[in-house]
Amino acid sequence: MANQWKEVARLAFKGKRFRDHAFDLNGLAELIQFQKMAAETAKALWREANPGRERLPKHFEERTRLCLRRIEEGSAVAPLEIFTGDADQLDMYEQEPPEISKAISLAYQVVRAIERDEALPEHFPRGLVPEYAKWGQGLSEDETIELVTDDLEPAQVTPQLRSRWTMFAESHHEARADITGEVLEADVRQKRFQVWIDEKTGITVSFSPDQEEQVTAALRDHRTRRLQVKGLGEFSPQGKLMHIERVEEMRLLPVGGLQYDASAPPIEDVLADLAREVPEREWKKLPLDITDNIDHYLYGWPKR
Repeated sequence: MANQWKEVARLAFKGKRFRDHAFDLNGLAELIQFQKMAAETAKALWREANPGRERLPKHFEERTRLCLRRIEEGSAVAPLEIFTGDADQLDMYEQEPPEISKAISLAYQVVRAIERDEALPEHFPRGLVPEYAKWGQGLSEDETIELVTDDLEPAQVTPQLRSRWTMFAESHHEARADITGEVLEADVRQKRFQVWIDEKTGITVSFSPDQEEQVTAALRDHRTRRLQVKGLGEFSPQGKLMHIERVEEMRLLPVGGLQYDASAPPIEDVLADLAREVPEREWKKLPLDITDNIDHYLYGWPKR
């Protein structure tokens, strides 16, 4: 049974020490840093897309792990791949983890923006700036790393770009923020209040006159209700949210999350309805031991 691999990006190392497609082992640090960047970006994108979930999906790290199986010419090209499963199960599951593809695409956009001296993409998690700023630290003045993906023009990492990264790493920045917490303080005159997202962290939020009623209600009922705030926030260079200056949406929530909806169908009925939508011939394709060996069929792990 053949394992399946999919190439998701290429890193081309150029310079004298990489000539004749020889890979200087000191370059491993750059590969490791890129893996860390991609993995942390994938996590940030997943959390942004799943704000109500605290834990990453099972085997998330395995699904976003980049692998190097060979070095190619020109000067030294490192094709980065992910493991996608077993050949005979290609029609059963989505084989390419979408998180890593989105993360690498965003990394490409970020490097191109730095290269062109443009603003970083709006959806880039600013807390990752310090990690991205470390990439290319081991390059000499005449060396370059090219990130190639999706047949696009390569994005180039050079030592000369470090000063631009430093600018982002040392300055505050604005980005979208989404927080939920307890309102314990409010200044109606100054149009400011604090949302405490845990016992030690309070975020100052500015509000408009038409939002005052929600703020005062959250303060009055702080023991039983929480306030969710979405808007434009100011972040520190390390990615810590300092303040929300412009609120775009507020929602009062009961302590413990959303209220139970008695009219919603039971989860077993929902699953049964979904199962009925799958043709019988597709169910017959499932291996008989799939319950006991689900990790094998999803990720290629050894059978029990």
